[in-house]
Amino acid sequence: MDFPLVSFIIPIYNSQQTIERCLCSIRNQTYQNYEVLMINDGSTDHSLHVLQKYQANDTRFRLINKKNSGVSNSRNLGILKAQGEYLQFVDSDDWITRDATKDFISAANAPNCDMVISDYYRIVNRKIYIKGHIPEEGLIPRNTFAEYMMQAPANFYYGVMWNKFYRTDIVKAHNLRCSEELNWCEDFRFNLEYIQYTKNVYVIKKPIYYYVKTKGSLISTQVNFKQVIRTKRILFDYYKELYKNIDLYDENKFKIQMFFLSVARDPGKRKKIIQ
Repeated sequence: MDFPLVSFIIPIYNSQQTIERCLCSIRNQTYQNYEVLMINDGSTDHSLHVLQKYQANDTRFRLINKKNSGVSNSRNLGILKAQGEYLQFVDSDDWITRDATKDFISAANAPNCDMVISDYYRIVNRKIYIKGHIPEEGLIPRNTFAEYMMQAPANFYYGVMWNKFYRTDIVKAHNLRCSEELNWCEDFRFNLEYIQYTKNVYVIKKPIYYYVKTKGSLISTQVNFKQVIRTKRILFDYYKELYKNIDLYDENKFKIQMFFLSVARDPGKRKKIIQ
């Protein structure tokens, strides 16, 4: 197996309570050929001290400071600075399993694989749930992936960036970026554009990411019905365009239109309670 460089991109804003756990999970990866782009988005708490410590102790950890301008701008700056062959996104509230990157790399080595997607753990009130959607493990064609996504486009599984592994050359060749105009679902727009340039997607059924559902998050406190409708209208143009470009639109018009009624149900099973 080859050992290509992986670029971790982590947007950080006032994450002093969780950032150490996040960075420690990366430092402890069994796969060691990586760089970590720690994008400090104008934090005003003690996050910066933690980031400086990691940069001082490990040359793979690179601190990038900027004025507060949001998660999309932070991710975009990380994409611009990334030197790795692959991109792996982690949020500062979350952490990854010890073999996460090794598992991503192993899957990405499959023939003509352009993206890897994995199941994940969702943590709600100290309870851990295993989340996913595609039932089969292994390499599947882009159109098969898109047909699965058509069934539940609002699920986090398809929308987020942190359970996926991207090829940097595809992202940079097509100048793909997170939307800085959207205040939520900006990552889903990125995914909709990226999928257009893929041939095959590798599905990992093993959960490798711990996503923490945070009380008082932007989505739960600041996104109202009017914003939901506006965002869905914007996203639908990209969603529809994807299916047109891969010749699945005409035969699935009704299912694709159901995008407007889709909600994130994220079915899964409970694993255990955190002690």
